[in-house]
Amino acid sequence: MGLDAVVKNIPEYKQPQVVYNLLTIYNPDILVITGHDGMIRSGKSYSDVYNYKNSRYFIETVKQARKYDKENGKELVIFAGACQSYFEALIAAGANFASSPARILIDFLDPLIVAEKIASTEKYKFITIDDIAGELRDGKKGVNGIGANGKMKRINCNNLVT
Repeated sequence: MGLDAVVKNIPEYKQPQVVYNLLTIYNPDILVITGHDGMIRSGKSYSDVYNYKNSRYFIETVKQARKYDKENGKELVIFAGACQSYFEALIAAGANFASSPARILIDFLDPLIVAEKIASTEKYKFITIDDIAGELRDGKKGVNGIGANGKMKRINCNNLVT
């Protein structure tokens, strides 16, 4: 697709500490914050961040990314979360798309499918989960969000009909 993708394998607990600097270095349009997560067996409440293995780190990473975004006027599109993540808190922290509203295991490709759809959609078009859900293994049960504008900067004029 001609996209420049940078992948960094960073343990979840370190992500909040390094994301701001990485955003400064790479200046991306789309940020995918993921790894491993899950409900802790002894946890009973979906609304307690400490009942999740790594959601608190993803939430703080989103907040740091939004801090960068605000300071740089970037309009960054953020996907955050992993299997069974605290969806509501990720969206409240500033993610455009997040997992997992139904607290299910998501497919490892789901974040990439969302990022690819955003990257390959023209800037003037707003993408909602309804535009992507059919391509995701579990649809809106695994991923949902508030949506975002596409990030494609140019239109291929060879495909225009005159």
